[in-house]
Amino acid sequence: MSEIVFDNVSRFYGDVLGVNRVSLTIPPGITSLVGPNGSGKTTLMNLMTGLVRPTRGEISVLGVNPQDPEKLFKLCGYSTQFDSYPRGLTGFQFIQSYLRLFGMSAAAAAAAAVKCIERVNLGDAAHRKIAGYSKGMRQRIRLAQAIAHDPRVLVLDEPLNGLDPLVRAETIALFRTWAAEGRHVIVSSHILHEVDTISDQVILLANGYVVAEGQIRGVRDEMREHPMQVLIRCNRANEMAARVFGADHVVEARLHSDGGGLLVKTKDADKFYRMLNHIALDGFVMESVAPADDNVNSLYEYLIGGEEPTR
Repeated sequence: MSEIVFDNVSRFYGDVLGVNRVSLTIPPGITSLVGPNGSGKTTLMNLMTGLVRPTRGEISVLGVNPQDPEKLFKLCGYSTQFDSYPRGLTGFQFIQSYLRLFGMSAAAAAAAAVKCIERVNLGDAAHRKIAGYSKGMRQRIRLAQAIAHDPRVLVLDEPLNGLDPLVRAETIALFRTWAAEGRHVIVSSHILHEVDTISDQVILLANGYVVAEGQIRGVRDEMREHPMQVLIRCNRANEMAARVFGADHVVEARLHSDGGGLLVKTKDADKFYRMLNHIALDGFVMESVAPADDNVNSLYEYLIGGEEPTR
């Protein structure tokens, strides 16, 4: 079997709903789980990786029950959005020690660690301690761990969050490469313009229910009518503001009070992110680029009609 299947799956945490009555068949390729915080994205990922059990219903990951950890461990790679590393380890040591769990010799684990760290373009920092990594570097070392044992299913929770534009583009290219190899790449996000661009399939969640699935057409057009806010932390913020404000799709560029970044409103997120790629090449250092949550949530509500799912 080459699909991930949810058959009428529900998960409750006491009286709190995680997800309810989820029936899905997810084929190979890039599938994005989209929804605001609390919509059920992480619960769905934890269910397919066996970290939580369904309250009811059945799940199959390429024919494997997620409650069979030995089989699932070899099949899946999971990158969560939370930092958790043994103290004092370098990126290389972290990946090597993880691979030893699969029974690899020290030499084989070392070779595989080097390969996957280089694949996420972190080779220069491999022997630095993770405690000294930036947010984007920590994000990439988590991704390296997820791919280290060459899994057929990759489950990635907010993998693009905190990455600068160039690394973001490189990471998306990796997703496409893995999908072209016939793997499952499951990505959670609340950045709608990105999932519309990169995904083979999109699953929209709200309040623990699947409200839509499949291709979502015209999301970029919707976003042109509803400006999106983007937070940027960078050097030379004054120059950056002047540069982006000259673009016809930018309607506002406001400096942060500490002078270390700016808030930008754009009518075309695709054009804006492409423009940031060019700006980064001109010597601007961007620590992070992320959507402003309130605006993204309101846009999401607009796209799904602001309605509760049928129960």
